[in-house]
Amino acid sequence: MRFVDEYRDPERVRTLVSAIRDESPPPMTIMEVCGTHTMAIGRFGLRRLLPPQIRLISGPGCPVCVTPQRDIDSFLSLAGRREVTAVTFGDMLRVPGSASSLEAARARGADVRIVYCPTDALETARRNGRKETVFFGVGFETTAPGVALTISAALREGIGNFSVYCAHKLVPPALSALLSGDAPVIGGFLLPGHVSTIIGSRVYEPIARDFGVPCVISGFEPVDILQSVLMLARQVKGGRAEVENQYRRAVTPNGNLAAQEAAAAVFETCDADWRGLGRIPASGLAVRQEYALCDARVRFDLAHDAPEAPALEGCLCGEILKGRSDPPDCRFFGTSCTPAEPIGPCMVSSEGACAAWYRYGGEP
Repeated sequence: MRFVDEYRDPERVRTLVSAIRDESPPPMTIMEVCGTHTMAIGRFGLRRLLPPQIRLISGPGCPVCVTPQRDIDSFLSLAGRREVTAVTFGDMLRVPGSASSLEAARARGADVRIVYCPTDALETARRNGRKETVFFGVGFETTAPGVALTISAALREGIGNFSVYCAHKLVPPALSALLSGDAPVIGGFLLPGHVSTIIGSRVYEPIARDFGVPCVISGFEPVDILQSVLMLARQVKGGRAEVENQYRRAVTPNGNLAAQEAAAAVFETCDADWRGLGRIPASGLAVRQEYALCDARVRFDLAHDAPEAPALEGCLCGEILKGRSDPPDCRFFGTSCTPAEPIGPCMVSSEGACAAWYRYGGEP
């Protein structure tokens, strides 16, 4: 409780808000690149505390939200096979595919199970006899090492009925793609704390250097986020574009080398499709050839370049992930699209921008 009290202390919050206002930064748009930040900003009402010239927008920080329709449909096709047990994290259960969802498939009799970590999926395979167990590997650099270690364990133990449908994504290439594309003018990045514990702070330096965009790695409590906004405001006001690390209690310059090595041993980088952002070079992870026995794409002969299914007309999830729209801009938001009956992934995931705005509101 002492830790929580320290980083939610009302007096510290007031002091930081006052310091941000005293800084009088020019109008600037700050993009948070983490769904946990999006939820925290909404939960603690931080938008309402900031001066009007500072605008916070959400980016592609929710791994469930950026998973393209094609991958969801491919995994749904696997889940529909009688010989397959489909295993996934809970956030994926209700994400709509082109014609269904894993939740709907389970209601029709498909063997779909929810786990909390990849090793639970491997344990399912151990108990499954000859029935195939396929895990939906979704997430950024934070979850990839655990999936890699699970694949290594499956081969080491000779568990022949376990495979992973790999849809992991890498954050830094997506930031570069955003700045190179048609995203709004971004005055600063609030960088993800969890991802950065793995990859470190140094990997973001080319973004600040090449694009001239200030970056601050932030923790997740109100004091963390406001302190990070103050750091960004001071960079902008001072004409600087650097990578600063507010979350020093968890993030180091080089990150977690053991986790990086575990992921690199099993995965290699590949071009990947992102919902809303399209195909981004070297932004995804694919299972290396030597681990192909655990690669569901190879095991079930799934096409890597199947056409992407079109999003539902009028759904703005793609635009929201690029920061070009806020959730209330979508005509479905809060009416036909709610957490109880979601239309797009940004309303499904616990880290989705639409879910955050629906639950907490986003207007100052």
